[in-house]
Amino acid sequence: MYRKLLSQGLLLLVVAFFVLFFFLPVFHVLRGGVVNSNGRLTAFYLAEVFRNPLYLEGLVNSLRIACCTTILSLLLALPLAWLTDRYEFRGKRLLSGALLLPLILAPFVGALGMQCIFGRYGAANVLFARLGFFAMGEGPDWFAGGFWGVVILEALHLYPILYLNIVAAFANVDPMLLEASQDYGCVGFRRFWRIVLPLVMPGVFAGGSLVFIWSFTELGTPLMFNYGRCTAVQIFSGINEVGYNPMPYALVAVMMTFSVAMYAGAKFFFGRQSYAMITKAGRAAGQTHLRGIREVLVIGVFAGLGLFSVLPHLGVMGLAFGKSWYHSLGPLQLSLEHFEAALGHGLTVPSIINSMRYALMAVTAAMIIGVFAAVCIVRGKGRIGWLLDSLVMLPLAVPGLVLAFGYLAMSQKGRLFHCFDPVENPTVLLVIAYAVRRLPYVVRAAVAGLQQTSVSYEEAAASLGAAPVTAFRRITMPLIAANLIAGGILAFSFSMLEVSDSLILAQKAAYFPITKAIFELSNLLGQGQALASALGLWTMVFLGASLLTASCILGKKLGALFRV
Repeated sequence: MYRKLLSQGLLLLVVAFFVLFFFLPVFHVLRGGVVNSNGRLTAFYLAEVFRNPLYLEGLVNSLRIACCTTILSLLLALPLAWLTDRYEFRGKRLLSGALLLPLILAPFVGALGMQCIFGRYGAANVLFARLGFFAMGEGPDWFAGGFWGVVILEALHLYPILYLNIVAAFANVDPMLLEASQDYGCVGFRRFWRIVLPLVMPGVFAGGSLVFIWSFTELGTPLMFNYGRCTAVQIFSGINEVGYNPMPYALVAVMMTFSVAMYAGAKFFFGRQSYAMITKAGRAAGQTHLRGIREVLVIGVFAGLGLFSVLPHLGVMGLAFGKSWYHSLGPLQLSLEHFEAALGHGLTVPSIINSMRYALMAVTAAMIIGVFAAVCIVRGKGRIGWLLDSLVMLPLAVPGLVLAFGYLAMSQKGRLFHCFDPVENPTVLLVIAYAVRRLPYVVRAAVAGLQQTSVSYEEAAASLGAAPVTAFRRITMPLIAANLIAGGILAFSFSMLEVSDSLILAQKAAYFPITKAIFELSNLLGQGQALASALGLWTMVFLGASLLTASCILGKKLGALFRV
């Protein structure tokens, strides 16, 4: 009876947390888009999104960005995942690990580096001018207009998420099915198309839906490329009108509807299309060992794509370490003066301290709620576990932009979160936003640990007189500690580098987190971009170390954290 009451209490705590800090802000945003000034329901504002050419163009462009980013990410990830699964070659572990490098730099920071390389006076045009393709200074601005710059940068940042999901899906394919198809003459591309691809489609759509949602709602990258003709930037531009203009609410409501529809489609249609596998043993043994020219070609594919993927990182490093980089192939002179200037700038050190403080408090809250949720999911009976699992994964479907806008709207005078007014002090709302957004990472990691831990240990402790809380604290928690550490590290790192919540909720310089400080520095004349790059390089090293640590702890299960 005590165990049952405890389980119900934990479930109520998790549900209450989501109702207050997730569903209520989302409901408030939806309500703001369908209620007029007299408090009556109306579809006028939602219809205006589709009638107004400016809003409609922004929505179409956002969908184009999401579709193009997802397709490009798939074109990059699927062949690499297939090569990883099918072949064994020298340096495979190192090259496969290098594919995760794009995750360690937020794309809006990478935009600074790409502009130095592919801008009108960037390194690429200097190289082409020296080769005689055109006169110096007359080369094109490769990312002019912003659209393809946003797509390429987001695809380079997000394709590792698809890669992790597809590699895991390939690993789950039963080798006996492949052998049986070969016996019947189904080989080569025909076998891949008719046997392998249908089996891995759940993994493809699991990662693809996350990439689509992420790129559809991305705010930082379009801002850095001055691409204002998309819904996310239009919402950001309407923040100051949130108290009296219903159109930002309508834009957020439409954006969230598209995101949730994509999530639901992947979760309930493609997520359920799974096939039972008899065995997965011996998969590695079935890989072909490459030698000679074939091995060189495969290594070249991995190395070439890996090098192109880290061009934003190299550009940021060049800006940060170079004394100047203009109209040249690379930084003219290496120097640490930008780091020294960044450390001395009024925004930099306080923003690092702020971000660490916000992230630490957010992870603490996410750990408490996440462990409770994981226990209910794994140890719960009937459909409660499945429903709760779907509930805690919803923050992946609802964009951070929507949630931050909801918090901002609810902090208006006379509303529930008025005491947390972000104009005065955004700490509480930022911590809550970070915790809700990164809760799925903690839950996934904790669920993975609990699924590997037999409940018989807790039952044995109970038979010896230990209370359920004592048994869980002294037996289960130490057994899943590694998983919790890995999930906590990722939640902490991505909270430190959260973009949408930070740009919207942090409005006073004294409370700026790192990403808001980088954005503000990048808009300064003179050395602004160099200072922003120096700060961005610090975040890149920090997140890289975090991902490496989490990967060492979780191994191949790392991809499960990036799955809807």
